[in-house]
Amino acid sequence: MPFAHTSRIARLPAIALGLAACFGLAGCGGMPTNQSLYSVKQPVVERTNYTLDLAANASGLGIAEQQRLNGWFETMDLRYGDRITVDDPTGNPAVTNAVADLAGRYGLIVKGSAPTTPGALAPGQVRIVISRSTAYVPGCPDWSAKSDMNYSNGLSPNHGCATNSNLAAMVADPQDLLEGRKGSSETLINTSNKAISTFRDATPTGAGGLMDASAGGGNGGGN
Repeated sequence: MPFAHTSRIARLPAIALGLAACFGLAGCGGMPTNQSLYSVKQPVVERTNYTLDLAANASGLGIAEQQRLNGWFETMDLRYGDRITVDDPTGNPAVTNAVADLAGRYGLIVKGSAPTTPGALAPGQVRIVISRSTAYVPGCPDWSAKSDMNYSNGLSPNHGCATNSNLAAMVADPQDLLEGRKGSSETLINTSNKAISTFRDATPTGAGGLMDASAGGGNGGGN
């Protein structure tokens, strides 16, 4: 019996060490694992299509349909970055021109092919599509790493959330995050030539001669 009692006491330190190791590993479970310099929290762009079906005729859109379309544009609060397209099975240019005239009041143009949308068009109808994109960063903020230990020297899971979330919120056209803007070589040449011409045409700083620093300097102390 004394031997059995001594054996139990001897096992207590080993059990305590095992529990301590388990608790230590559990605390390491929240340590960062991203050892690169890049954030895994990146902006995501989502696009939603809004549609309105209108009755069309050979001359385009009637007054009543134009009023419906203009009211819909106001309700949708058209903004920079929205893309407007016309789904017209007949391809009547008068319809596109009527829509373009109304869209121009909001500073937008109608171009491109309409995306595929659910639902079939009735005969004599056209579909106006507004494609609107939004950008956000999923999973932010992320404070999942609650451990102060960082044996892997990894980045915080929240790294990049502030910068990328602000970028997604401030970008005027979220589609620019996907493909950017393509400028023409003519525009770049005109811009560079304008700066060069301004520099060349500027009047030299020494063209006006030198200032007479001694003029009126002798009478300053007498007054």
